[in-house]
Amino acid sequence: MATQLEPAVPREGTGRKKLLAAALDLFAERGVSGTSLQMIADALGVTKAAVYYHYKTKDDIVLAVVSPAIEELAAIAGEAERKRSRTAQVETVLVGIVDLIVRNRSLYAVLQGDLTAIHILREHGAFPELSNRILALIVGPDPDPGTIVAASILLSGLHEAGFGPRVAGIGDEELRGHMLDCARRLLRHRRPSAATA
Repeated sequence: MATQLEPAVPREGTGRKKLLAAALDLFAERGVSGTSLQMIADALGVTKAAVYYHYKTKDDIVLAVVSPAIEELAAIAGEAERKRSRTAQVETVLVGIVDLIVRNRSLYAVLQGDLTAIHILREHGAFPELSNRILALIVGPDPDPGTIVAASILLSGLHEAGFGPRVAGIGDEELRGHMLDCARRLLRHRRPSAATA
């Protein structure tokens, strides 16, 4: 059973929003493990006690930074699960994930490239169960090993393509188009072999 994210979800307030924005900037610059609560306080010009007032641990801050994206990903999975056809399910997942990544490029840079952030998500968040739901929607029932590998490459590749230095200069709309095109081609090439297996 996945742990819920409620304790880390920020309550409304300018102070929390500024704190999370400063934390994300520092995470992107220094990594999660290289960022201390004191650094976040210094970036905001407040005491460490003021940071503790909002969040008790750095894990809580990481979860609060990522929770809106996790919630959106859960909504994408839910929408896809309500579709009747496999094609519609896969398309809903692809478009949803690509749009989420393109809109949150700096966040995905932190998540994909930081082992501490990945560990926090795996240990404390609803992310593992959600990842399994997304993978199941892409591969469908009773997938062959090749389909599972293709889907794994696809998901890893989408995350990398959203923030890697090679794509930093590509505008959002163009990047979105290329990501969707590549994702669809990869899955389309897998479908015939999966059907004949």
